[in-house]
Amino acid sequence: MTFVDPGSRIAVTGATGFVGKALVEHLADSGYRVIGISERQEPPSSILELLDDYVCADLTRGWPDIGPFTGLVHLAGLAAVQPSFERPQQYLHVNSSMVTHLFEYLLRADWTGRAIIVSSGAVYGSVNQTDSSGVDECSNPSATSPYVVSKILVENQVEYYRRQGIEALVVRPFNHIGPGQDRGFIVPDLFAKVVGAEPGERITVGNLDSSRDYTDVRDIVHAYRLLLELRDPRDATYNVCSGTAHSGQEVLEAICKALGTPIPSTRTNVDRTIDPQVIIGSAERLRSETGWRPTIHFQKSVDDFVRQARSCQCT
Repeated sequence: MTFVDPGSRIAVTGATGFVGKALVEHLADSGYRVIGISERQEPPSSILELLDDYVCADLTRGWPDIGPFTGLVHLAGLAAVQPSFERPQQYLHVNSSMVTHLFEYLLRADWTGRAIIVSSGAVYGSVNQTDSSGVDECSNPSATSPYVVSKILVENQVEYYRRQGIEALVVRPFNHIGPGQDRGFIVPDLFAKVVGAEPGERITVGNLDSSRDYTDVRDIVHAYRLLLELRDPRDATYNVCSGTAHSGQEVLEAICKALGTPIPSTRTNVDRTIDPQVIIGSAERLRSETGWRPTIHFQKSVDDFVRQARSCQCT
């Protein structure tokens, strides 16, 4: 089995995104030489000095020649669920074509490293849970959105290329939160509504009664590093999640606590009735093989997001 050690060159696709920047920072702090890959012409200043190399590339058109590397974390792709209903074929094309170009390149290069391919805990989307045991990797995926369809397709591609001899692990992270997250996700969207509301104004929200398993992005990227370093993986797919669910109402309350403002009254506008009421993941497989556990409390994740978002508003 292939694994990586500090000092190795690790390629990170989607390096300029929310998770990508956190992963670059974590890997660099852990002693790795990181090659960032993104469509952006230049990396953001926050990671510029941390990168060993940077390549601007459209991975839907091909894989760039980046020199030798031992490990890879593939984060690039379309990630927001709601827009996938409006652009289903684009999601299928973008997320699948990147993986095809990547693995075909690795086959031609007789690559012997380890790849981590990021899928999503959303593949379990139709599971309505009645207990707190958590969905594990043996649960059947369910195609609840074009985004999920694209991720299931990617997972099937990984299985095919594993049969061709490429060592690749699939990770299924559940909902991400933490500093630096952009709009399109619950914490930044609710934050924007709260800070943009006039005193006493009612804000329009989605279904705040549904509960999701949120994990801080810094804990998630730590899990990716541990899987890169794992000497003898016993499985090919790993959940990354906290094992605890928080409702949308709890998210709103945590944001208001971080802001020091009253909780506003709300009106509900639910667009996706297909969403299950509760989703909780089990990371027992990951924990048993790597010792990984989330370390950043839910409220601290929200506090850190709010602190960072407010600092950006002031600059």
